[in-house]
Amino acid sequence: MGSITMGAVAAHFGRDIDRTLVKLSGMIEQARDRGTDLFVLPDATLGGYLSDLVHPGTGELPPAVELDGPEIQAVAELAGDMVVCFGVAERALEGGAEVHYNTAVCVQGGGVLGTHRKVHLPLGESEVYRAGRSFAAFDTPVGRLGMLIDFDKTYPESARTLALDGATILACLSAWPASITDRSDRLRNDRQAHLFDLYDCARAAENQVYLVSSNQTGVLGGLRFLGQAKIVDPAGEIVSKTWAKGGLAEATVDVEAGVARARRTMNHLRDRVEAAYGSDTPVVGATRSPGRA
Repeated sequence: MGSITMGAVAAHFGRDIDRTLVKLSGMIEQARDRGTDLFVLPDATLGGYLSDLVHPGTGELPPAVELDGPEIQAVAELAGDMVVCFGVAERALEGGAEVHYNTAVCVQGGGVLGTHRKVHLPLGESEVYRAGRSFAAFDTPVGRLGMLIDFDKTYPESARTLALDGATILACLSAWPASITDRSDRLRNDRQAHLFDLYDCARAAENQVYLVSSNQTGVLGGLRFLGQAKIVDPAGEIVSKTWAKGGLAEATVDVEAGVARARRTMNHLRDRVEAAYGSDTPVVGATRSPGRA
């Protein structure tokens, strides 16, 4: 396939979806002008994140959209020949009842390539969203891709399951805030800032894959978001990064060659000892809709 250009976005997105679509039009066009092939936007790009993580039901909730609705289609059309990942509050009908998921969507060429419903819901997020049930990689024009949504990457099994399913690129979409119990005067010194970077580097290194990590910035309700978008190589090294303010982390890489080089001698997936791991070994290939997790 050769080299591709990846971009990870750090930016603020609020409740007004129409305004966000106008903003995305400019951002995606600028990325296209730079030759970007994969463009990863934050969690909750359309509609913003929760304003309170402990008791989210007491505040204004993000507007929910349907996966086959006009909002998703609008971003898919903006994407054109680029692969674009972004986050939404998904509205779905299950058993005749309306339910909401925190969902990542990957689009290209006017259509949806894959989706992922956030599995791990921290603190009060389960008051608003239903948890997803699995992780699945899917094929894209830039390679086989897996998606994680913020807290998912705290759990090594999440990324490992995607790597075992053939993903060589992990798109990690976040709305990751600073600590809500022990805030630092400077975001870069916040303990959550340290963990955010640590998880990104660890998930890339332990699976020997490229990781493209986006995040929200700014303030929404009582949450202050970290930014720190980045691209991490299969050795766990950060090759491009933003800080707390909005920006774009960008890198041009040969994914196939980079992953092959990392796995040439010490191949972490090949050398696993599954018999030692017991029932917690990730299971790949569970029944699912194409691209849905």
